[in-house]
Amino acid sequence: MSSTRNGSHAATEGAHADSSDDSVLVWKFGGTSVRDHDRLRAVAERMVAAQRAGHRVVAVLSAMGKSTDELSGMAYRMSSRPQMRELDALLSVGEQISCALASMAVHELGSRAVSFNGAQAGILTDQTHGNARLREINPERITAALDDGAIALVTGFQGVSADGAVTTLGRGGSDASAVAVAAALGVSECDIFTDVPAVFTADPRVVPDARRLSELRHEEMLEMAEAGAGVLAPRSVELAAAHGVDIHLRSSFTNEPGTWIRRGGPSLHTTFEDTQVAGVAHRRQEPLYTAEGVSAARVSAALAARGAAVGAMLPADGALRFTAPGVELEEVAAALGTLGAEISEQRELGSVSVVSLGIARKPALVARALSTLADAGIEPEFVTTTPGRVTVHVPSGQVEDAVRLLHDTFIPKAPAVPVTEAAMTAEAAVVRAAEAIVTDLREAAPRGAA
Repeated sequence: MSSTRNGSHAATEGAHADSSDDSVLVWKFGGTSVRDHDRLRAVAERMVAAQRAGHRVVAVLSAMGKSTDELSGMAYRMSSRPQMRELDALLSVGEQISCALASMAVHELGSRAVSFNGAQAGILTDQTHGNARLREINPERITAALDDGAIALVTGFQGVSADGAVTTLGRGGSDASAVAVAAALGVSECDIFTDVPAVFTADPRVVPDARRLSELRHEEMLEMAEAGAGVLAPRSVELAAAHGVDIHLRSSFTNEPGTWIRRGGPSLHTTFEDTQVAGVAHRRQEPLYTAEGVSAARVSAALAARGAAVGAMLPADGALRFTAPGVELEEVAAALGTLGAEISEQRELGSVSVVSLGIARKPALVARALSTLADAGIEPEFVTTTPGRVTVHVPSGQVEDAVRLLHDTFIPKAPAVPVTEAAMTAEAAVVRAAEAIVTDLREAAPRGAA
């Protein structure tokens, strides 16, 4: 359900605001998009150009580059088990730096921006540090800034609990922040700018002929993200599906369209109707942990207390083998250090997943995936399935080979499309138009602007 305060709509993780403003653009820029001053200036130019074109712009920013990792490293060098409240207070600094600097860049271009941290933006969460859940968003101050003609800059990844403590939303939390802000403002689309141009059927750095996808369903993207496709955080896709927000994932370095993650029918992409495989995702490193003399419930609770989730679990001979996808070794060690149990890890493992909705109804697909790997001499350490994917854990050194084998097996190669002279001319026209906008902005900026 939605609530209204002073005419603005508040959204929660279980509700969707029912109003919309088509002139509002909600954009999110990831760490690589704001990694240094030059990239922040480019982001500011894009926002100012949109505003001068008549749009009201809200931008959610991540921390610059690897700032969050660096801050986390500082914390774990100070303490092997840092207090979660203080860890959140430390990690939240990165996004505040991005927003403050971006606001300055906008001002240098002759426009105006107002930066908001999580509390100022009305992002209210529960009291779970490290992986807080959104309770509601009260965007009055964001709306007021827009009404006053300013660009609103919101720190991603963070909010505030009922007792006023800074909380963080977990890895990839800025994506979730952006989708939630869009829902709170009644905006049905959210653009997420990143360092890749689109979602592909596999990581193109591993599979050079991976196919670019123009559209995916929320459910398909969620399975890809859960399996390790780093282009979007799983939680943001869950929020988008729950609130009816379409996500446009696109490059921050060009103006070309990317991939739309939309609500849809049986299949938005018809290219793969024979196998209905959306793609192959992987993690190069996904350690397998073994805990002696401790229950699955205690391990799960210890990880949850530090904002981490268990992946696969396999009890055997008085021990528990489990994975914690996407969670750093230091975080797992800190979480399980309170149990007094003997913990070991098998670090040289990774995971590869074939994503296909309704895979439980496709036993032949799972059998084909396993036989393909077996024929190549790749024997999984263990296999897990969800309603949308089959995942194999294999030695890290065999992960990329497994990705290529499974992609070749399930994803047909795209036919070669010749680049026509007309297409090259159109692309050149787009580039010239973009360069003209930037030139106009720089000429219009106050003297001394960078």
